[in-house]
Amino acid sequence: MTGTDAAAAARELFIRTTGQKPEGAWSAPGRVNLIGEHTDYNDGFVLPFAIPHRTHVRLGPRDDGRIRVVSTFDEVPVEVALGDLDALFPENRGRVPEWSTYPLGVAWALLRAAGRPADSVTGVDIAIASDVPVGAGLSSSAAIESATAIALDETWGLGLDRVALAQVGRTAENEAVGAPTGIMDQMASMLGEPDRAIFLDCRSLVATVTGLGFAAADLEILVLDTGVTHAHSTGGYRERRASCELGARIMGVPALRDLSVDDLPTAQARMDDVTFRRVRHIVTENQRVQDTVRTLRASGPRAIGDLLTASHASMRDDFEISVPELDTAVDAALAAGAVGARMTGGGFGGAAIALVDRAHRTAVAASVEAAFAAAGYAAPHIFPVTPSAGAARS
Repeated sequence: MTGTDAAAAARELFIRTTGQKPEGAWSAPGRVNLIGEHTDYNDGFVLPFAIPHRTHVRLGPRDDGRIRVVSTFDEVPVEVALGDLDALFPENRGRVPEWSTYPLGVAWALLRAAGRPADSVTGVDIAIASDVPVGAGLSSSAAIESATAIALDETWGLGLDRVALAQVGRTAENEAVGAPTGIMDQMASMLGEPDRAIFLDCRSLVATVTGLGFAAADLEILVLDTGVTHAHSTGGYRERRASCELGARIMGVPALRDLSVDDLPTAQARMDDVTFRRVRHIVTENQRVQDTVRTLRASGPRAIGDLLTASHASMRDDFEISVPELDTAVDAALAAGAVGARMTGGGFGGAAIALVDRAHRTAVAASVEAAFAAAGYAAPHIFPVTPSAGAARS
């Protein structure tokens, strides 16, 4: 589905569901994380950018104090009273289909963040369609959360700023959905700008817009979607987060953000091997993010390739969140001349990215496709992305 198709699909679904035309249209993008994986919930640094693929929301008010959501993921509407959201989340989330916990969770978290009772806002109908690939590590969930949050904030006249709306999205994902993720995805979806990345300090939430210079250097990012889906609310992601929290406790710091590379020998002496390797990934990844920002500013995007590739090796070997398909994609892209390549997103499937010369896009894609065929894997979905604008009214 293209962006135009998704926008039309959301509108048509709204009309089919309600018999009326929507009164407002909003959308929010997925994101690619250029570098900085699993550092966000460790109060660290990340460097994501918004992508052209977006989730579209169509909304109309209703006068009965209820919220009804429907999506092209599942065209059976889910409807609850706004006053019942507190009874659903977080303990009783299983009473509604999992997909609906994203928009319903945003409504719940938004009212809580704004300090508004449910009877102070109008009921709403919401229809959702998206062209962000699901399960590819491109943050389809944050796109839903951000599009819903900006639509409801405007409709209800709450006046929250974009950082606050990103926090609402994270609350929905953590507490309503039950996925222990950080705030990177929502911040990228809210704050994205064309040809820019967001250098985000996940402790202070200070976000610095950083020029990438891909277009001027005739470079682009290729997404190498393996088709291996993942779910952040399941065990692997949660286990990695628990290991990071254990490592911080052992070292006596609030978060792994507070350790430097110089602290790693001490950490190794105090920890079992698995916990140490988890910690080493976070500490070195934080350093790589900062080095990438400095390198972009000093030398341009062609100089960051080794940092991207080192990030993948760390995720593969220390954090152990890669899968054979991701490793194959990265290796094949590099063999075909990519400047750098790494998996992106939470891991256990999803997509890799490759920084490539625009003129070499076809050759890199062909190399990855051939490597997948030789390994007996299903064909990957390969497409370019450009840094794009964040959530907005359409």
